Amino acid sequence: MAKKLYKISFLNHTKVYELYARHVAASGLWGFTEVSDLVFDVHEGLVVDPTEERLRDEFGATQVLHLPMQSIIRVEEVEKKGQAVIRDAASGEKVVTPFPLPGKPR
Repeated sequence: MAKKLYKISFLNHTKVYELYARHVAASGLWGFTEVSDLVFDVHEGLVVDPTEERLRDEFGATQVLHLPMQSIIRVEEVEKKGQAVIRDAASGEKVVTPFPLPGKPR
């Protein structure tokens, strides 16, 4: 039997985060949803997707993520993992942090 896989979409600081996890349940903390066993693509060497890398840096060491119920937009049970993304909440466009160019002020 294959393990279940969930796609979780939630609001975080005016951005919509979409992560994949193996476990979603009601949290022991009142008003929160527990998300654990986060799933990230593992690439050796070259970084293929900077957004996935950013999410892995932010949540890679997280054992259990307790999300406030009001921040969760959707929880979907899916058959296979898609791309983890960060979107702007207002426009819905993907947020990609550009690489800094030498000589250009930030």
